[in-house]
Amino acid sequence: MSEATISIISSEALLALFGARDKHMRAIRETLGVSIHARDGRVTVEGESEAVGRATELLERLNSQARRDGGLEADDVTRALAEITEGSAVSSARPIEVYNGRMVRPRTAGQGRYLDAIRENNLVFCIGPAGTGKTYLAVAMAVGDMKADRIRKIVLVRPAVEAGESLGFLPGDLQAKINPYLRPLFDALREMMEHDMMRRYMEEDVIEVIPLAYMRGRTLNDAFIILDEAQNTTISQMKMFLTRMGAGSKIVVSGDTTQVDLPRETRSGLTDALERLRGIGGISSVRLTRTDIVRHRLVQEIVDAYEHGPKKHSESKDAGRQKRVPRSGR
Repeated sequence: MSEATISIISSEALLALFGARDKHMRAIRETLGVSIHARDGRVTVEGESEAVGRATELLERLNSQARRDGGLEADDVTRALAEITEGSAVSSARPIEVYNGRMVRPRTAGQGRYLDAIRENNLVFCIGPAGTGKTYLAVAMAVGDMKADRIRKIVLVRPAVEAGESLGFLPGDLQAKINPYLRPLFDALREMMEHDMMRRYMEEDVIEVIPLAYMRGRTLNDAFIILDEAQNTTISQMKMFLTRMGAGSKIVVSGDTTQVDLPRETRSGLTDALERLRGIGGISSVRLTRTDIVRHRLVQEIVDAYEHGPKKHSESKDAGRQKRVPRSGR
């Protein structure tokens, strides 16, 4: 048996760390198999040596996050637990300063590698499942570079591929039909700057949010260019997009190669580019995984279910519950 002690001091910090009705600590105890209790501003962890070491590292990390963010959510604890148990660590990559004094920080080791790759390379490919921050962090980097006067223009691009739905049945003109495809990019921008500033930049073409087809024939200098949902580009579209890069520009290409909406016989331009451009200097690729998902905890389990199939014990448990549900009589 081993024991370790962490100084917390304030009751507010202890409450944030433990959570309502100790829900955060229960999750840590059950996952790592340790005993955790607090007294006189100190948290004591007891258990097997390796488990105590993991729990202590986790508690110190969560305590720092709670002080920084003003509290903890259950998803923060779940994600940190996954990182500890799967051997990854919180990134040391520096945060991004956007407008209004806001700082955007990487929340996982994978996200930190992603930001470092963008800072160090002119072209970065990022592949990963939904919820890993591929688009959000790229937009944050673009806005941060604009604020620091490293670029003069931001161009956000998406292919307008029909993901099981038909554009022809959507109401309105062509722009109205395309807008739903661009909405995630607008949403990310709105979190980085005030609405009036965003509108002014768009009116002045300092920021463009456009479908991929609108990129043909252009050369973009001193620009930060982001291609989102890149798995839905063809090989020729990807070549067209990548060759738009002008002097002083940076490109980030993000996508999820498990969610290709192209016709079955069409090869994804993202998959092709990852293979074709491997080994070229100034180009980097980053792969994010389920441990980098920063949306709701259930997103990790949904991704797992689609990649590896349903959990059998969950199915049997649910079936057992259904059998025990009494008739309402109504």
